[in-house]
Amino acid sequence: METFELANLTISQPSYEQSLNFTRAKLFVVTEHGSKLWYIELDGIMDEALLRRFADSEEIGVDLRATTVGGRALAGRGYFHANPLHRAAAIRGEDQLEGYGRQSGA
Repeated sequence: METFELANLTISQPSYEQSLNFTRAKLFVVTEHGSKLWYIELDGIMDEALLRRFADSEEIGVDLRATTVGGRALAGRGYFHANPLHRAAAIRGEDQLEGYGRQSGA
């Protein structure tokens, strides 16, 4: 498993785009039996309206763009699982994460 601290993260849906403010965001890339999966954990999200939007909706699919603390640009698609009570969220990745590859570190 590899982990990357994220410096910024923007999510979007049709006619909606939001840069997220958070205290911590970490990308996890897991390789198991030759396949990769990825997810992002976010803590310290103070935007209550954003968390409510996704907690109350069945439409949680998002496109995302992010930059790691080391400067690597990433993009992908995932599902935004909001946890308003803890001011947190998780994004479960779907398919490939563009920008992630053989390059190590970041």
